Amino acid sequence: MSEPGVKFKNVPKQDRPRERLIEMGPPYLSNQDLLAILLGTGTKEESVMTLAQRVLMHFEGLRLLKDSTIEELTAIKGIGSAKGVLLLAAIEFGKRMHCFKPEERYVIRSPEDGADYVMEEMRQLNQEHFVCMFLNTKNQVLHRQTIFIGSLNASIVHPREVFREAVKRSAASIICAHNHPSGDPSPSQEDIHVTKRLSECGKMIGIELLDHLVIGDRKFVSLKEKGYL
Repeated sequence: MSEPGVKFKNVPKQDRPRERLIEMGPPYLSNQDLLAILLGTGTKEESVMTLAQRVLMHFEGLRLLKDSTIEELTAIKGIGSAKGVLLLAAIEFGKRMHCFKPEERYVIRSPEDGADYVMEEMRQLNQEHFVCMFLNTKNQVLHRQTIFIGSLNASIVHPREVFREAVKRSAASIICAHNHPSGDPSPSQEDIHVTKRLSECGKMIGIELLDHLVIGDRKFVSLKEKGYL
């Protein structure tokens, strides 16, 4: 970050933007400081701070720099292809950060919404999969996870595994779903027993089981609608 031949400890603090970023934080650095950090080094003739200032002056600040090309950058004395590529990558990354929008979470307002969320994946499975959808207070899906694979029975589908993940995800409620490879979603007595057991455990720890969906081939059964919850 300093001119060749100058010992680092003797470089004025204002010419050491890395150290000031660590001590004060990025918001306290100027555009010149930030650009100097990206450039890393200057040339034999000038310090990195001077080079950064010259680059900014060439592009009239950030206004034109944000749309610069590799040819424009490398045309500046002291900016080779490596520095030019680094600057372009940083500019592009900044643009993407600025435009970034968090992915909208899927909202489950009805049994149909829950079934639609898992139907296409689960209806084609050759084995039974027990899946949990963990929801927040707005019924948005925080996470979906396959908890068990195999025939559904109370000894395999243990509430501990289901609600441990719910607590980990800070879920307000859960919806369970499992598929019947036969394509017939009619619930078995074991399905009903597992549902009631999970519901009771959920009530004890304050995480409600909203529904248990049995997925068939393009059709499903809601155990809540059947009156088992």
